[in-house]
Amino acid sequence: MDDNTTRRRFLQLAGISTLGAVAGLAGCAQNRNNGNTPSSSSSPSTKPDDAADATNATSSSQEAAGKGGSLVLVFSRADENYGVGTVEVGNTMVLAQMIAEKTGADLFEIERVTAYPAGYDDCCNEALDEQHEGARPELKAMPNIAGYDTVFFGFPCWWGDLPMPVYTAIEALDWNDKTISPFNTHAGSGESGMFSTVASKCAGATVTAGLTMSGETAQNNRSEAESQVDSWLESLQ
Repeated sequence: MDDNTTRRRFLQLAGISTLGAVAGLAGCAQNRNNGNTPSSSSSPSTKPDDAADATNATSSSQEAAGKGGSLVLVFSRADENYGVGTVEVGNTMVLAQMIAEKTGADLFEIERVTAYPAGYDDCCNEALDEQHEGARPELKAMPNIAGYDTVFFGFPCWWGDLPMPVYTAIEALDWNDKTISPFNTHAGSGESGMFSTVASKCAGATVTAGLTMSGETAQNNRSEAESQVDSWLESLQ
């Protein structure tokens, strides 16, 4: 089954119109390639599920200066998203902002130089092409994590894997002696093995238990999202 057939089959199964009856990027193929080789799965895959907005984030046109303590490092995407409509603040960014506010951590948003398409299907197609190519997209700026001890690291699940811009950041940074607390949003796939990928890719870091939450909860049930964030942060102490 080719990729286009897989995408259409997914939408038919979900009862979703491809013209925007639903928004929000859906997460997670079952077979993952860790961004290195094309996926060989022909089963109906779910798609990227998240969104982002830099409105309240540290400007990613500048490097985040290490100040000691904690940093929230996040990739997220706004616009048309799976299950939540068209949003101004992405699902993962909602959690990132909560974490930054509760911990006093700085916040840095990972952004691709060329923004992803605003439309759900177009973004899904481009994200899958990047995954098949093992792409490492150029970022607007790279965070400076040297002065931080703890990094809360957030990302959505895109086609069962980390979005390719997250790999760009991971592979460019020195993770020695850092403590990474990962969190993610998804559309039914959970963390899909991404936390293990972070542990294997971020050499020299200690990776704690992560937080995984549906994008719909993060976006549309803020009280429940906050409760889950609070419980997770407490468990890390």
